[in-house]
Amino acid sequence: MAKKENKAKEQTITIDDKEYKVSDLTQEQVGLVNHVQDLSNKENSMSFNLTQVQGGRNHFMGLLKDSLKNGKEPSN
Repeated sequence: MAKKENKAKEQTITIDDKEYKVSDLTQEQVGLVNHVQDLSNKENSMSFNLTQVQGGRNHFMGLLKDSLKNGKEPSN
């Protein structure tokens, strides 16, 4: 039976088309990378949430417009 090589691939990051080994970064640089990754995740989440909110708003605005077209008066 052939032996399987169990080499873990070294972690790298790419910034401006240049690849860096995480193991070569300083602690401060690793911290900055973590901040950038976390902020990117938050940005993606916010974008997703904004799309949901805009869709919900459009849905309820459509219901309101339909209600007004059908002659239903708003109650006070």
